[in-house]
Amino acid sequence: MKKEVKNVFVEGAISPNFIADSIAKHQSKTQIGAHDIFLGQVRADEIEGKTVSAIEYTAYEEMANKKFHDIKETTFSKFDITCMHIYHSLGKVGVGELCLFVFVSSPHRRVAFEALEYVVEEIKAHVPVFGKELFEDESYQWKVNT
Repeated sequence: MKKEVKNVFVEGAISPNFIADSIAKHQSKTQIGAHDIFLGQVRADEIEGKTVSAIEYTAYEEMANKKFHDIKETTFSKFDITCMHIYHSLGKVGVGELCLFVFVSSPHRRVAFEALEYVVEEIKAHVPVFGKELFEDESYQWKVNT
């Protein structure tokens, strides 16, 4: 049975309460022994003498959601994980706020660590999400993933 493609996008920053609620929902899943979480946060990078104040995220949503889905499916086939959730911001996210939340659960910690690293690297390399770095002086430039 093929799983449906879910929308991973949330408008604006990902709140700490959203993350806490996601964790709390897993307390009933008693076969889970480990959770590993990645939180991507907007940095106040200094570029050519200007400081980033926010990033405005855009995406080809249908294509990006399909890519996120493919990454999830591949991760489930490669690693013995129980569940996985991915959320990514769209719109403006200020410095210090969260823009990416990846949550991987498994029976054992090592698998959770390895699966999480795989997922985050795949997202950075293959998902068409674009960030426009907004500077304090209201100028901007398109962000280049490294």
